[in-house]
Amino acid sequence: MSLTDLKRKQPKRPIKSVSVEDFIEDANNYALGKTSLLTAPTTSAFIKGLDKKSTKIYRHATFTLTENSIAQLNTLSKSTGIAKSRLLRILIHEFSQLTPIQQDVIANKRHSET
Repeated sequence: MSLTDLKRKQPKRPIKSVSVEDFIEDANNYALGKTSLLTAPTTSAFIKGLDKKSTKIYRHATFTLTENSIAQLNTLSKSTGIAKSRLLRILIHEFSQLTPIQQDVIANKRHSET
């Protein structure tokens, strides 16, 4: 057995406390075939976008960012709950949708602030 065999396959789910009333209500929902309001999303919903099929469309990339940019990216990621790599893909997509003039305005504004 190698160390890669010990690698965690699924992210560890945090345990959340549940009141007795909520537990009973959830058990009733389960018995009636309704969806649970207390359980975490399924693994497929939890890992959205990075399964074995979709990882083939992604490539690892290394970028150099300023400390300020890294801090802003971390703050955005924490406040929105969106992964940093996904945030960067969103920002790249949005920037690419702008006209060349709009892109120039943003690029020149950013360049003058650094």
